[in-house]
Amino acid sequence: MVVEDDDDDDDNIVIFMKQPRESGKQSPSLKVFHYTRKVHFKNNVGTEMFFDASGDPVAVFGFENQQIFPNGTIKCVQVGTLNLTTLATAEVKINSNAIMWKGGYGLPPHSVCSEPCPSGFRRANRPRQPVCCFDCVPCSKGEIANQTDSTSCVHCPEELWPDDNREKCNPKIIDFLSFEDSLGSLLTGLSISASFITLAVFCTFVKFWDTPLVKANNRELSFFLLITLTLCFICSLLFIGYPTHISCLLRQTAFGVIFSICISIILSKTTIVIIAFNARKPNSKCQRWVGSRVAPTGMIPCASAIQVVICMIWLNFSAPFPQKNMKSESGKIIMECNEGSAIMFFCMLGYLSLLASISFIVAFLARNLPDRFNDAKYITFSMLVFLSVWLTFIPAYLSTKGKYTVAVEIFAILTSSAGLLVCIFIPKCYIVLFKPDQNIREKITGK
Repeated sequence: MVVEDDDDDDDNIVIFMKQPRESGKQSPSLKVFHYTRKVHFKNNVGTEMFFDASGDPVAVFGFENQQIFPNGTIKCVQVGTLNLTTLATAEVKINSNAIMWKGGYGLPPHSVCSEPCPSGFRRANRPRQPVCCFDCVPCSKGEIANQTDSTSCVHCPEELWPDDNREKCNPKIIDFLSFEDSLGSLLTGLSISASFITLAVFCTFVKFWDTPLVKANNRELSFFLLITLTLCFICSLLFIGYPTHISCLLRQTAFGVIFSICISIILSKTTIVIIAFNARKPNSKCQRWVGSRVAPTGMIPCASAIQVVICMIWLNFSAPFPQKNMKSESGKIIMECNEGSAIMFFCMLGYLSLLASISFIVAFLARNLPDRFNDAKYITFSMLVFLSVWLTFIPAYLSTKGKYTVAVEIFAILTSSAGLLVCIFIPKCYIVLFKPDQNIREKITGK
């Protein structure tokens, strides 16, 4: 190897390499590599200069983007570099905003037909198109997709429900008619208030025990009826609150038995009015029953016993029980009482309606009896209200869901009980409290 200085340019050094003549000796190029591989310096711009293990010089490569402008000019713009001068790793820098695509700067074309589906959606392939072309379809009711670009949705467990975005499963809301609920609080207040009003009427009748009006309307049965009406109002509280095994067994049976006793008392009162009037006729067979309460009052245990038998059969063979209704409303677990046998439930209601119909017919036939304060008139109106309420209850009961089904039945119980109380006893209380001059024997008998 010969090194010579170039006289014309002092900054350049020329290296001449000559092929060695002697065979078996080391190549001159290897001798040069022995020196050059140790070269490592920075030039004036701060770039490191060295040779790699293969003897090749490292370099910095540039990436250029050929850009065509609307006026037809073409320009190549450097948009990135590949720097191999760093010994540790190669460094690539790309300025994506400097790249001109077909749509403009920074707008690269999409490499797929469809964008990835977000969570809560699943992919639905388009017919007769490539697999990369699809539509994003929301997950069905009760399903979620918690990953992007999902091919299918997953069903939530039975007691869980998807959130609004269908991304995760949340616990379902447990729903029932509670005492803390606004509707439950309202019905509880109405039930308790009506019970106190009934007890106030009872106390009024006790205070005026010996007045002609109270005596003429069979005070013993009136007291018994007022106590039963109080129980009717109170039994509606069994329908409010978290359903348990005991409450489910008691709510319908207690309602059926108490109301059958109540209607039986009204039927007995009406029968006594008819016997008392017909006994006035000469040679009437009803005269032997005057002063006796055995036959009329015997209707009460007999008529009530039939309802008790119906309820016992119901409880023995297909008793009501609490259940979780997860299908009635989306996102809710409705705690309710399964009636066990719908046939027995409507048999109980049917027998109650039969008693009320008989009482209505008997009272309607006796409404024009000539007594001044004929109890049959008020019983006729009370039975008309009672039957109207329970006829409208059936379609309302079958068309509602969840806690509103229970609220409908409670409302029917309170309304029908209030109808009996108002129609039968409020007119008498008005006379006793505000018209004492009419509470005399002559006014009662009309003589």
